[in-house]
Amino acid sequence: MTQAKIWAVVPAAGVGKRMQADRPKQYLPLAGKTVLEQTLNRLLQAEVFSAIAVAVSKEDPYWPKLECSKHEKVITAAGGKERADSVLLALKSLRDQASDEDWVLVHDAARPCLTSTDIHFLIESLKDDEVGGILALSSHDTLKNVDSIRITETIDRSKIWRALTPQMFRYGMLKSALEAAEGNPAVTDEASALEMQGFQPKIVEGRPDNIKITRPEDLALAQFYMEQQ
Repeated sequence: MTQAKIWAVVPAAGVGKRMQADRPKQYLPLAGKTVLEQTLNRLLQAEVFSAIAVAVSKEDPYWPKLECSKHEKVITAAGGKERADSVLLALKSLRDQASDEDWVLVHDAARPCLTSTDIHFLIESLKDDEVGGILALSSHDTLKNVDSIRITETIDRSKIWRALTPQMFRYGMLKSALEAAEGNPAVTDEASALEMQGFQPKIVEGRPDNIKITRPEDLALAQFYMEQQ
């Protein structure tokens, strides 16, 4: 049996409304490059992927201008309305090359501080797992359940983890789960699609500096973390 290949998928068709910027957040400048370039550089530096499929909007004027869009290991795929749609379209762009038993790591375009250490740790932790899993962070804050503006209860934080990316699953299993969940707004990450099929993805603890750029102040924090790394 041939060894399973490892692929990456980066959904990058979002508009990033909370950034209040003149362009999608993945194209904002960060440490001399765009956020998306920094993210793709981190994935390429890990030297584990057969290819990286990047899902972008058909009307995206920024992507074709980036040098990384022409990289030999980068495949351009169509983006969809929602994240799950983009991931599924990116998976379909790999169908002539990937087998069902191959691994796929799906990573947010706006997480440019990912380290090769975390990529290799995730792969090593899950390579023999039947389902796969995700990078995540345990919660250190006290968590509250709220009805409008009033607290209804305090949640047991020992059972709460914050989902990060990459999220790593078998190509065939992930594709099937996303197809089955198509159009379901409850699918906010890949793990949730697998959960709907009755699977229990594994948690792999990641680094806290693997932040997602969501608001304007996150850019400065990401630059700080990249300098520290």
